[in-house]
Amino acid sequence: MKRFRRHGQESHRDRIKQELYGFNKTVEHGFPHQPSALVFSPSLQLLAIGTRSGAIKLYGAPGVEFMGLHDENAAVTQVHFLPQQVDLVTLLDDNSLHMWTLRAHQGVSELLEIGRFTLTGPPGAPPSVTRVTAVLTHSSGDLLFLGTEGGHVFVVEVPGFRELEERNISLENVTNSLPEDYGGRRSLEHVESLQENPVNPRQVLIGYGRGMMVIWDLERQSAVKHIPATQQLESVWWTEDGGHVLSSHSDGSYCRWMVAGEGTQSEQEKSEVPYGHFPCKAISKIIQLPTEQGPPFLFLSGGMPRASYGDRHCISVIHSKTHVALDFTSRIIDFFVIRDGPDHTGDPSALVVLVEEELVVIDLQTEGWPVIQTPYLVPLHCSAITCSHHVSAIPLKLWERVLSAGALQNTHYSKKPWPITGGQNLSPDAPQRDLLLTGHEDGTVRFWDASGVCLYPMYKLSTAGVFLTDAEPNDNMNQGTEGEWPPFRKVGCFDPYSDDPRLGVQKIHLCKYSGYLTVAGTAGQILVLELNDEAAEQTVEATVADLLQGQEGFRWKGHTRLEVKEEPVMFPPGFQPFALVQCQPPAVVTALTLHSEWKLVTFGTSHGFGLYDYQQKNTVLVRCTLNPSDQLAMEGPLSRVKSIKKSLRQSFRRIRRSRVSLRKHHVNSAAKVQEANARLEAELAEMELAPVQRKIEARSSDDSFTGLVRTLYFADTFLSDSSHHTPSLWAGTNGGSVLAYQLRLPPVERRAEDPVSAHPAKEIQLMHRAPVVGIVVLDGHGSPLPEPLEVAHDLARSADMQGCHQLLVISEEQFKVFTLPKVSAKMKLKLTAIDGSRVRRVGVAWFGSSRSEDYGESGLTVLTNQGDLHVVSLPGVKLQVQYPCIRREDVSGIASCVFTKHGQGFYLISPSEFERFSLSARCVVEPRSLVEVPSQTPSTTLPRAQPDGPSVAHRNSTRATDDVEGSARRVMEHALLNDETTHDHPTARFIITNLTHGNCQSSLCVCGLTCSFLTAVLQEIQKSLEGYQP
Repeated sequence: MKRFRRHGQESHRDRIKQELYGFNKTVEHGFPHQPSALVFSPSLQLLAIGTRSGAIKLYGAPGVEFMGLHDENAAVTQVHFLPQQVDLVTLLDDNSLHMWTLRAHQGVSELLEIGRFTLTGPPGAPPSVTRVTAVLTHSSGDLLFLGTEGGHVFVVEVPGFRELEERNISLENVTNSLPEDYGGRRSLEHVESLQENPVNPRQVLIGYGRGMMVIWDLERQSAVKHIPATQQLESVWWTEDGGHVLSSHSDGSYCRWMVAGEGTQSEQEKSEVPYGHFPCKAISKIIQLPTEQGPPFLFLSGGMPRASYGDRHCISVIHSKTHVALDFTSRIIDFFVIRDGPDHTGDPSALVVLVEEELVVIDLQTEGWPVIQTPYLVPLHCSAITCSHHVSAIPLKLWERVLSAGALQNTHYSKKPWPITGGQNLSPDAPQRDLLLTGHEDGTVRFWDASGVCLYPMYKLSTAGVFLTDAEPNDNMNQGTEGEWPPFRKVGCFDPYSDDPRLGVQKIHLCKYSGYLTVAGTAGQILVLELNDEAAEQTVEATVADLLQGQEGFRWKGHTRLEVKEEPVMFPPGFQPFALVQCQPPAVVTALTLHSEWKLVTFGTSHGFGLYDYQQKNTVLVRCTLNPSDQLAMEGPLSRVKSIKKSLRQSFRRIRRSRVSLRKHHVNSAAKVQEANARLEAELAEMELAPVQRKIEARSSDDSFTGLVRTLYFADTFLSDSSHHTPSLWAGTNGGSVLAYQLRLPPVERRAEDPVSAHPAKEIQLMHRAPVVGIVVLDGHGSPLPEPLEVAHDLARSADMQGCHQLLVISEEQFKVFTLPKVSAKMKLKLTAIDGSRVRRVGVAWFGSSRSEDYGESGLTVLTNQGDLHVVSLPGVKLQVQYPCIRREDVSGIASCVFTKHGQGFYLISPSEFERFSLSARCVVEPRSLVEVPSQTPSTTLPRAQPDGPSVAHRNSTRATDDVEGSARRVMEHALLNDETTHDHPTARFIITNLTHGNCQSSLCVCGLTCSFLTAVLQEIQKSLEGYQP
């Protein structure tokens, strides 16, 4: 019929598709994978993090987020904000420098790359001459000082990235200025640190790797003071009053040097090794900040005794008589200190530490220096994520109860607000409350507020307390041993080690209406939990479900089951377990569904599935789906070495058999090929021309894991006849089987006494034995059946029981619709036959129109093994749209994908980050932020006009310089077109006064090319306006 359809109908449907569907990757939740650089802008109140993959991420107030990605596949080694500006510079490990800016566009700011630059040395010079090791952004805002591996310091003007060769500080000039008696003058090594004098911007301190430090006068182009340290230099800090320099060294010591006063030689006032006389590790960074009343704060990174605590990752904080060594669980990348006051020069208020796996913020103004809970950059992977589950439109009552339970877990956090407050969050309020639940390897389930841009932690549930394990939970990590030296204090929540891998959470299902939660694990344990606002002490009894049902010839070779505690356990407020099912054998739970209205839980493993009545706490049904050839299913996930050997052995045997069969049939092969070709031509002549489809070979029933249960589904539908609908349970297996059971529930008044029964009703075997990954029953209107209790809460209309119901079976290869109750095939949509892809994840979603609030359609959201997203219409089962989303090589990302009920989804792009995407044109959650230029501007620079026209993401240094010059031309053109003299235009008057009359106030002459260009232009304009006669 498609060929006879009118063009107008097609275009109308296309318009509807545009209003319903639209693919966007919107925001990344979690902690950046492999961070490599950190910086903070006090004027913008923004935090920037660079990663090894070349990403640059900016964070301000909660909801204010920006992300950029370098084209080069290189790690970000340093990030620097330009003072009092919305620009920042990044240095990559390929030695390239990149300029980024936050530019306003349509009311929101965008992070754009506007320039790139690489130092070039003289011809024939080794690469070390221009290999950048240290970067200083001068307070003027227009200069970069680049220290190199060869010991030189290059001066570069920004944003144009123009090297000012006449201002470069060569190693030869520095060496010639050193005292004759300095023994290391022949080899100062690389530039380790560059620091600007806080009270005199004309002076810069250059710290060399060998230990020598030189204070260089930029105006006189000469050294004014030498600091002859003898140990390998790690970092330098110039105190706020400009009178002292602190240096930290590779032997675990730090020194204090007097640099104020006359004389070229600085004297060492103090040298100290904070942690004893034994060899210590290097102090990689040192900061000292004053306080208005009392002694200063001293911050040291590293310096631990090498033999005893060389594996610790510590930052020591020393203030008056308080000395604490903050002990982190992963490597320290960098840290900075936030200060009070409108100009950010007051007392230190917070210490922000970026470690390899998390961001930790310490409150320095509350007694005990507690941790401030982070509203973003939360380490999702504090224990490895094993599964996830999304629940949309949470009722307010349940939301508040979960928040209340979570608040009781966070009493050890500081009460102070989040100290990073830059930018404005312009994102609209979330239309609904959404929860994302993540299961973890250590047996915990974490609840996250997934309503908006920030993935905020709400509550943590631990299932380990039910079982006997070797784990000794230590909730109070903040207390160190009394009198211990160094005075360690554990901080941070990243703890990747699980004491028992059997605790790992594999499946989660939450009913948002009743507050019931079920959690299934690696060792076949299924917990049923109920939300309780009070602490309770209770015993959890286990019900064993024997999925093998006494079949002989099978012996479980995997891990043993978890032992349940016999004594009562005290459970805190929140979700508390009251029922436990233990599968036997204790294999990984592969499918789990909860029906809170019927008080039933169904679960499946690689051996079969069961049905549990959690009101009466007994097993209703156990069905073994194990195939006699499924010996591999008896080995368990923790004995895969044998499985690999067996699969390799089977592969070689198949190859050997195929070679033998080829030799046997070689003689008659030519005749058989001709016969097959003739038969194929006859069939093609009779059949209608169809799209190109590839042949799918039927899977053998001998394939391993055919009995593994992939999906379970409850439905109130027609099974026995078309006049009586009954509750039912549907199960789909890896071997392409669909099993249906009719459930008989007692009346509500007898529900607690009379048993629930289950009886076999239907069985379907798909032809190609493709794994069944989803089952959906459609009502008489072709809509998916509502969730349990959804109709009772007036949040959905009742299912239509008048028309014919349909069963949609989703296998890895196709979507097939059957009529109920006869179970006759009605229609199908092939996927694998067309493009070779297989279904990996599927969900049911409602797509609302972006133009009309009243219109919407139901559809299936599908993710394939190719990483493509599809939307399939219901009930017509037609492919609507297709978008590439995940790289096909990213198997873990595809496996981790979870869909929402409103056309969005999440998948892991790294162990610590979720990528959020949307297939809906209406429901899009993305950051919308605005960052304005600080009101204060550097006094030593000219105002720089922003270029007009559309923003360009990548711009080379020549183009950036042209923009500045073009801006000056536009100022002059404005004056001429409006019949103004240059003295009437305020900007022109300022430029003429300060440049053409030789009164440039910049002591560093930072104007460079811009000054000379403007001088020439303005002189020409003056001549024409004033009637100048040569």
